[in-house]
Amino acid sequence: MRRNGLVSLVFHTLFIAFILAPLLAVIAVSFTGKGYLSLPTDGLSLRWFRTILDYPGFIDAFWMSLYLGTAASTIAVSVAVPAAIAIGRYEFTGREAVTAVFLSPLMIPSVVLGVSFLRFFNQIGLSGTFIGITLAHVIMVMPYAIRLVLASVTGMPRDAEQAAATLGASNWTVFRRITLPLILPGIAGGWLLAFITSFDEVTMSIFVASPETMTLPVRMYHHIAQTIDPLIAAISTLLMVGTVALLVLLDRLYGLDRVLVGKG
Repeated sequence: MRRNGLVSLVFHTLFIAFILAPLLAVIAVSFTGKGYLSLPTDGLSLRWFRTILDYPGFIDAFWMSLYLGTAASTIAVSVAVPAAIAIGRYEFTGREAVTAVFLSPLMIPSVVLGVSFLRFFNQIGLSGTFIGITLAHVIMVMPYAIRLVLASVTGMPRDAEQAAATLGASNWTVFRRITLPLILPGIAGGWLLAFITSFDEVTMSIFVASPETMTLPVRMYHHIAQTIDPLIAAISTLLMVGTVALLVLLDRLYGLDRVLVGKG
């Protein structure tokens, strides 16, 4: 028993170290004072964090990613809620096909989606616009939203809904007062995963973004293509710190198990 416990402990320790090592290396490089990627570094410096302020393009791209992720995830969840209720509760012709359509972006390479959207948006006049890139991101993140919402819908007991309907509550009242609060963890988890996916998307965004709608990952990609310096490491460190802070806040306020798993 002890031997199995020790082996399990060593395995998980090595696994966690393997996962965290690249992230810790990026954080360490971001504090170098040299003008190139250097590890180990001679001393700690905030030079490259201050340098971010000299590149307003990165700041603008961050806000663009934030607006885009919020819009795309909100639209995706708004579509996913009625779709999940219909798929999870009703039998109709083409039900499996509808589910496959919603999940199909997971099976299509991002490069193929990017080229397709580029061609399509050029035809309808949405190329390089915020509306166009938002629609592209909505389709990209839809599977994440609908999977969590659907899991929440299918796992929800219907006793309270039936009791409310028996007592004379309208369909809208039942949905607003009972159904929506019960599936809220799935909605929150779907929104969060959709937002993270949209914020992190780079492959498809390269094809549909313009200088006015360039997201932070695309801006970072173009910067790396031109020069390699610790500036990108500093930006990555700030993003990691922000992500950890957000997860801690969500865990304190709501619980990550409820948000990410969709528990009630």
